[in-house]
This record gives sequence, structure tokens and C-alpha cells, in this order.
Amino acid sequence: MSSTTLQWLSLVGTIWLQAIIGTNTNFPAYSSQLKQLLSISQVQLNNLAFASDAGKLFGWFSGLASIYLPLWLVLLTGSTLGLIGYGVQYLFITEQISSLSYWHVFLLTFLAGNSICWINTVCYVVTIRNFLSDRQVAVGITTSYQGLSAKIYANIVDAVSPHKKAKAFLFLNSLLPVIVGLVAAPLVREFDATSPKHTRVGFAVMFVITIFTGIYAVLSSLQFVTSKASSLDIMTGILVCLLLPLLVPLSVKIKELQDNRENLRIYHFTMEENNSEERVENEVKEGEVEEEIGIIEEVGVKLMLRRINFWLYFFVYYFGATVGLVYLNNLGQIAESRGCSNTSSLVSLSSSFGFFGRLMPSLMYYFYRGQCRISRPASLLAAMVPTSGAFFLLLNRTDLALYISTAVIGVCTGAITSIAVSTTTELFGTKHFSVNHNVLVANIPMGSFIFGYSAALVYRNEGHEHYEHGQCMGMECYRNTFIIWGSLCFFGTLLALILHVRTRKFYSQIQ
Repeated sequence: MSSTTLQWLSLVGTIWLQAIIGTNTNFPAYSSQLKQLLSISQVQLNNLAFASDAGKLFGWFSGLASIYLPLWLVLLTGSTLGLIGYGVQYLFITEQISSLSYWHVFLLTFLAGNSICWINTVCYVVTIRNFLSDRQVAVGITTSYQGLSAKIYANIVDAVSPHKKAKAFLFLNSLLPVIVGLVAAPLVREFDATSPKHTRVGFAVMFVITIFTGIYAVLSSLQFVTSKASSLDIMTGILVCLLLPLLVPLSVKIKELQDNRENLRIYHFTMEENNSEERVENEVKEGEVEEEIGIIEEVGVKLMLRRINFWLYFFVYYFGATVGLVYLNNLGQIAESRGCSNTSSLVSLSSSFGFFGRLMPSLMYYFYRGQCRISRPASLLAAMVPTSGAFFLLLNRTDLALYISTAVIGVCTGAITSIAVSTTTELFGTKHFSVNHNVLVANIPMGSFIFGYSAALVYRNEGHEHYEHGQCMGMECYRNTFIIWGSLCFFGTLLALILHVRTRKFYSQIQ
């Protein structure tokens, strides 16, 4: 099998991994059931959500491991950690294990959260190495599928076990990443691809498939669709969409076989020449992209932490994507407090729009590269503005406002997450990317604890004041929280503006 075909197969394997990697994103879909089963308070439930994100505090371990260990081993290590973390919780929920304390569950959730970093690091490294000249496009496409994780898991649970969701989610969280990891392990390695023509056409096809998948995900999340189609039909549809990317490597292989059948001798002779020429062309093209993309400086973690740009960037992400993720983590409880019963549909909607949010930056880069385009900090700024507005829109008590705000926060959070990969590369270089980026996303568990814990305290206080047993129902449960989150997001918008001004000269030179 040629290196070009293997290159595309590695991208397909990465897409599958990203599609099932977001095991923590489906927490809102079963958080209320978990709260009842474990008889824990809202604050304790929030601590479990924090534990899942806290695993990212040690995500830099996976960055170091990817330097010294085979990528397949890093991948299987992450899958195994998830199997232990979620698997033991599943045994506890099903009463196969009865001796676990709350803090045991907390540590298991922490371990499961850390497993995501290992798999995610493998996805980034493989994608960047196999698509050097188009790494931003490849990373954008693959990470967009991570936005579908909650949708995929929710569809499978609705089809297979709609009445025992907490158990079903934990079972899938433990087993599905292991299965997909074993399937993708032979594919996630570095290949020397030498066909820029196939790459250009291949990405165009990938965009069509990805957009189609996203449209299907959004439509199948709408209530008028779910009321007419069965859960099994919706699940089958999303699984078929995940298989569609295989069309690209299959098409490449078929074309190679056709060329070989036409004239085997000439083919082998010309391929030796063309491979040499293509390698030169690739080096030139990659050099052009590097020059076009550019980097401000190549630094490691110690120097990066001394840069003002890093701390501006850190807090932009902190007050933008992290606040958005905290909102999505608490979406189940928020919807319940507002009297919205269709939580599963709401979670699927946020997942679907997050998918498009992650895809949008790479789509714009692919079609407008070489032309005038906005810088990464300006892109972050553009995503922060509607996020801030969405939190204030949540002060409206209608279900329509809840759905619109959730969609906007999902899109913008996904966009910031995708843009951040390229921003880290451009601000601080590619050599230490795997470690540098894991340091950046360490702000997620910090925000998950601070923002989530404060929201839980407000919820508990309102519940004790107006209702028995601390359960809170009504707009007042999260009204002050939404005001605080919206104000912090607005402050992050100002920081993004400052970062844009500081880096404007650099980006004006490479455009």
C-alpha cells in the first residue's frame, strides 16, 4: 500500500479517535442520574466534573511520552487509563463493587480525564507529522469530530439503553475508546506521503463529508426529527457518516491500481522520477506554507511562561473556551432548573454546533489561504464577542433563548478550541508544541473548579432559600452565575483585543 493511501488512512483513524475521545463531554447527559444514584450534593457533583477536567493538569506527561515512546503505545496507554477510570465506576454503579467511597470515584474520574490527553496528543502529533504543509486544515477537520462525541454517545444510549442512561454512558465511556483505539493503533503512525495533488483533492472531499456529517448531526438533534425517526435510525445514520471518510483512501488506492493496470512498466519508471520531483515540490510548498504561516518564536515551556503574550493568550482561553466548557458541563442541571425536560436533545444540539465551530476556522483557512485573512488573535476576538452575548441572553426565561445560547456557546467554544492549536504553534513554535499546548489547556481544570464550584454554591444557596432538600428550580438558580460568566467573557474579549494589537505587526508581515 502506497504512503499516500496510508497517509489518508491515518487521518481516518484520527477522525475516529476524535469522535469518541470526548467522554467527558457527555457528563451533562447523565449527571442528574448520577447525582441521584450516588446521593451526592450539587457541590459534590460539580467536584466530579472538575475531576474529569483536572486530569488535564498532567496532560504534559502525554506530550513527553509522545517524544520517547511509540505512538501506538501512547494511544493504548490512554485507552487503558479510560478503561480503568470509567470501568470501575461502571462496576460501582451496577453494584458489582460496593466498597468505593466518594473520593475513590473522584480519583477514578481524574484518571479517566487524564486518558483523554494521551489520545488527543497522539491525534495532534500524527496529523501534524503526516500533513506538514496542510497541518492546520487536517487538525481542524479531525478535531471537529471531537465536537460530535456527546452526540454519538447520546445516540447510542438512546438506541440501546434509554432507561438506564447513567450505566450505559459509563459502560460506553470505558469500552468504546479501547475498541476504537485497537482498530486505529496500526494506522496512527508517520508516513512519507508524496502526492500534493491527491492531498488537495482529498481535503476537498473530506470537507464535503465533514459538512454533510455536521448537517446530519444538527438535523437529527431537532425535536421535529427525533419525534419522527427512531433512535436506532438516528444512531445508524451517524455511524454511517463516520465511515464515509474511508472513501478518500479507497479512491486513492483505486486510482493507483488503475494507473498500474494501464502501464505497469512506465508507471514504475515514472513513479521513481515523480517521487523525487514531488519530494522537492513538497519541500518547496511546505516551505511556502511555513513562511506564510510563520512563527513569532520557537520556545520551550520555561521561556513561554515568561512571555506576556502567553498570559494574555492563557486568560483569553480561560475566559472564553473554558467558561464555555463549564457551561456545557453544567448544561444538564441548568436545563433541569429551568424546567426543560429534553436535556438529551439539548446536549446533542450543543455537540453538533460545537462540531461546526471546530471546523469553521480550518474551512476558512483552506479556501482563503494566500489571500488576506484575519489573524489568529483576531479570530479569537471574533469568537469571544458572541459568547459573551449568549450568556446574557440566558437571562431570558424562554426555551428558545436556552437553545440559541447553547448553540452559540457550542459554536464559539469549538472555534476557540480549534483556533488555539494554530495559535500555540504560531506564537511559540512547533518543536515543543505537544508540551506547550498541554500547559495551555491546563487552565480548563482550573476554570472547571473555580467557575463550576461558584455556580454550585449559588445553586445550593438559592435551593436552600426557596426549596427543600437544596434542589433549586427557576431562573434564580443560575441568574447571577450567567451575569458573572458573561462579564468575565467580556473581559476576555478585551484581552483578545490587546493580544491582537501586540501581534498585529507580525501577522501583517506574513499575510
